[in-house]
Amino acid sequence: MTLTFASQTDATIPLYLIEKSDTLSTLPKSAQTWADANGFDGGLGKCLVVPSTAGGIEMALIGLGTAAARKRKRFGAVAARGALPEGVYQLASAHSDQITQEFALGWLLEGYRFDRYAKQSIPKAQLVAPDGVNAAQLEAIAAGELTTRDLINTPAEDMGPDELELAANKLAKTHGATITTISGKALLDQNFPMVHAVGRAAARAPRLIDMRWGDEGPTLTLVGKGVCFDTGGLNLKPGASMGLMKKDMGGAATVLGLAQMIMTLGLKLRLRVLIPAVENAVAGNAFRPGDILTSRKGLTVEINNTDAEGRLVLADALALADEDKPDLIVSMATLTGAARVAVGPDLSPFYATETADAGALRKGAESSADPVWEMPFWDPYEAMIEPGIADLDNAPKGGFAGSITAALFLKRFVTDTPRYVHFDIYGWNPTAAPGRPKGGVGMGARALLDALPDMLGL
Repeated sequence: MTLTFASQTDATIPLYLIEKSDTLSTLPKSAQTWADANGFDGGLGKCLVVPSTAGGIEMALIGLGTAAARKRKRFGAVAARGALPEGVYQLASAHSDQITQEFALGWLLEGYRFDRYAKQSIPKAQLVAPDGVNAAQLEAIAAGELTTRDLINTPAEDMGPDELELAANKLAKTHGATITTISGKALLDQNFPMVHAVGRAAARAPRLIDMRWGDEGPTLTLVGKGVCFDTGGLNLKPGASMGLMKKDMGGAATVLGLAQMIMTLGLKLRLRVLIPAVENAVAGNAFRPGDILTSRKGLTVEINNTDAEGRLVLADALALADEDKPDLIVSMATLTGAARVAVGPDLSPFYATETADAGALRKGAESSADPVWEMPFWDPYEAMIEPGIADLDNAPKGGFAGSITAALFLKRFVTDTPRYVHFDIYGWNPTAAPGRPKGGVGMGARALLDALPDMLGL
C-alpha cells in the first residue's frame, strides 16, 4: 500500500470544498440548482457529485462545515473520500494554507487500510496535490505514519522483538543507516541490566536496537519503548487489560515512523534511534515484586509492580543516549494509564525541560493537526519516586500523578543532556474517524517533525 497523490492528467474532476456559510454563488448555476435540490449545505464531510449533461461528472463538492465543527473533528472533510466515484480529482477552490494542508494530508491518511490478514476496500478516488502544498513532504509523512500503524496493528505473534528488529533493519537498509543489536545475555555483558531483567522470561530474547543516520548537523536521539507484549509480568494484568497489549510497542513504532520521515526528507541532522525491545512475560525466571535492580546509570530501582516495566527498559536506553550528550533526546512510550485518564486517547501529553521546546511543539502540533498537551516535570513530586530502600521506586503507591511520576523517573536517567522531551502517548485510536481508522496510530511524531527546525535550528 502506498499513500500518494495522483499525477496530473487532462481529465481531472474539479473538486470544491464548501464551507457551511458559503452561498455557492461562485459555482455555475446548474451546480447551484443541483446542490439546492439535493439539500447540500456544506456540512462537514458531506459529499455531492454534480453530473454533467453528457452523463459524466462535472464536479464534486465536499463540505468543510463551520470552523467550530472543524475544531471538533480533525480531517473531518476527508470522510467524503470514500463516497466519491473513481476518478482523479483536483482542488478548484481557494482556501487558507492551514485548511488546504490539513485536507491534503487527511486525504492521504484516509487511504490507509491494515490489510495484512484480510482484504480491505480502499477508496478509489485520487487527488492531485493541491497548489501550495509540499507534496513530497506530505507523502513522506503519510508513509512514516503507515509504517507506525502497520507495526502497532500487527499482533504480538508476528511482531515480537525479532520482528521489530527486522523492521528496523529494513528501514536502515532503505536509507543507508547503520544498525547494531545487543540481545540476550550480551545485554548483561554490555551493562543493560534492566532491559535484560524485563525480557528474560520470554521465549524471544530481549534486545537493544541502535540505529544511526546522518553525518552533519545537530544531534537528535529518539528512544522508543518496544514492549511487544505486556502481560503485566508476575503482577499479572486482568484479561480485559491485556486485549490491547500488542500496542505496548507503540513508542518504538512511532519513533521508527518518525525516523523514516526524517530520513526520507533528508533533514540535515545526525539521528540516533534506540529501541529496547522486549516481552514482559511470566515464567519461573521473571523479575519479581520486591526485587531491586541496578540500572545502567548505577541507580537502584525497587520493583513494586512488574507491570510498570516500560520505564525500566527506557531507563537503560536513556542512560545510553545521555552518554552521547546529543543536542536533544526525545522518548516516546505508551507508558501510563494515568495519561489516558488525564487527556483521553486523542491528545499526546508531553514533558519538556526547556520552555522554548515546549512552545515549538505546541506550534508544530497546530500546523500538523497532531494535538499535544504539555505536562510538568513537577519537582515537588520527586519524593514520591524515592522509596528509601533503593534510589527509585518504579510504581509509587497512592495512584496520584502517575504520568508525572513516570516522567520524573525517566528524567533521572538524563543528567548530562540539558534538553529532554518525553511523550506519554496512547498509540491507538479506539473509534474510527476520518483519516484515522480504529487501530494503531502515530501520535506526536508529526508535531515533533514540524517543530524540529525551530528546536534544532535546521
